[in-house]
Amino acid sequence: MTPWLWISLPAQRLYLLSDNGIISSYPVSTAAKGPGEQYGSGCTPRGWHLVRAKIGAGLPERAVLVGRRFTGEIYTPALAAEHPGRDWILSRILWLSGLEPGVNRLGRCDTFRRYIYIHGCPDHFIDGHPRSHGCVRMRNTDVIALFDQVSIGTRVYLSETDQLPPLLPSLPK
Repeated sequence: MTPWLWISLPAQRLYLLSDNGIISSYPVSTAAKGPGEQYGSGCTPRGWHLVRAKIGAGLPERAVLVGRRFTGEIYTPALAAEHPGRDWILSRILWLSGLEPGVNRLGRCDTFRRYIYIHGCPDHFIDGHPRSHGCVRMRNTDVIALFDQVSIGTRVYLSETDQLPPLLPSLPK
């Protein structure tokens, strides 16, 4: 079986798994507003997803992405001071798409249309607390390592528990 990802919202951890168990584990930061699927909620969606797009291959660590494009900037504390309100998306993006119609796919709960990513951020943002606007934030070295280990189509399960998720669903037609 191909590797897949499990994100535990209470543990604020992302696990890369295979049939043989955990390959890697990383600290993350999910939504400050908690779990939820509705458009405009600022919440992290739950359930089964897949990686629909990978953005940022080959970019330098801490490369700044806006609208999924490299701005030419590299994040520094001085740059952060110039843009205090910016939601920093750095290094790499794994853009998620829901697999469960009516839960996280289609209509007003569509994860892909909500622009929900796994992405890098300033490393000090990862402190064991949920602080994002809905995305799954990671340290830059971690998201770069993860980016290189997953492919488009990799399954991702976001859960409100610390228990392993149910079996992988078959892909929708």
